[in-house]
Amino acid sequence: MIVTHLSLSDFRNYTTAEVDLVSGANLFVGSNGQGKTNLVESLGYLSTLGSHRVSVDHAMIRQGEDSAIIRARLQHGERQVLTEVQINRSSPNRAQVNRSVIKTRELPRYFSSVLFAPEDLSLIRGEPSGRRRFLDELLVLRSPRLSAVLTDYERVVKQRNTLLKSARASGLKETQLGTLEIWDDRLVSLGSELIEARTSLVAELLPEVAAAYTAVAGEDHHARLATQFSIFAGAADLDGAEAAPAALRRDRLAAGEAADGFREALARLRRNELDRGITLVGPHRDDLVLELNGLPAKGYASHGESWSFALALKLASATLLRRESVSGDPVLMLDDVFAELDESRRLRLAAAVEDFEQVLITAAVYDDVPKQLTGNTVKIAHGTIVGDAE
Repeated sequence: MIVTHLSLSDFRNYTTAEVDLVSGANLFVGSNGQGKTNLVESLGYLSTLGSHRVSVDHAMIRQGEDSAIIRARLQHGERQVLTEVQINRSSPNRAQVNRSVIKTRELPRYFSSVLFAPEDLSLIRGEPSGRRRFLDELLVLRSPRLSAVLTDYERVVKQRNTLLKSARASGLKETQLGTLEIWDDRLVSLGSELIEARTSLVAELLPEVAAAYTAVAGEDHHARLATQFSIFAGAADLDGAEAAPAALRRDRLAAGEAADGFREALARLRRNELDRGITLVGPHRDDLVLELNGLPAKGYASHGESWSFALALKLASATLLRRESVSGDPVLMLDDVFAELDESRRLRLAAAVEDFEQVLITAAVYDDVPKQLTGNTVKIAHGTIVGDAE
């Protein structure tokens, strides 16, 4: 799959933008703050309905305007699809495919992309929430129906927390206990499905991440992934996942182990949850453990190793998506990556991505990007597509 044309209206610093794209490598080059990242952010939004830079949609609407429009023409073989989303400041967003209205949440079914940006260093150095989001976004790209499961699970956690807070404030009543058990059933049903889906995903990612890390870094540092499950935690493990014992980490789960472990954890930690007024275990409290040479990447990996690991996670994601896709490769987007890499890593990364159907790259300095990735180069200045770069 490739994007043949991108059109923006009132998106970020663009009043309008019309960009023709080709298969293979496309380079957006321009000084910092000119709008290069905004182009790949817009396509990332079409794929995930989220931004890698902000948590609220209205931040992407140009100042003073009520809405922004992202429109992309996609091509796979002889088939062409026109996708469009209108991001509204004060009303629900709207989406269309081939000029027919669809539910906005269905948009990612039509377009698949993987974006790497400097913010992705937080996958290695940041909080568990970022790693959970990385897994969940990939799950939804592979199986869009899981978007509804994630939404329902978040709603159940919120409702259950409200009940726990009420019980803590007033003392648990028998009627509240019965209601809590109803929410427990729903929590376990949805949560165990997410746990199992994430566990299977991590198992599939592991060999691809190891191979991608070696390809980018040029050395085998034994990159490894594992899941840290809150449902196996005791009361002493709940404060500070950094020091959680190895017993919480698993590569795989037996059939039914997620649901059984979840129920047992809720019973075991009932008093702790009532005391704190929050749901203490479940996929919303899990973590993805990243290791190099048997040590946690967070805190031990160098700057170059952290970049290589973060890149490996995204390249492995793209590999999984392309392997099972019936509509071609995902569009691979590299935002301001090459400036942070030494010459050898630049060349190895270029070799790792050049066989994807389409790669979009942003760079402030043209010479930072290996020559094989500069085929279609577009210059950006002050929110305007200037034309071919020199």
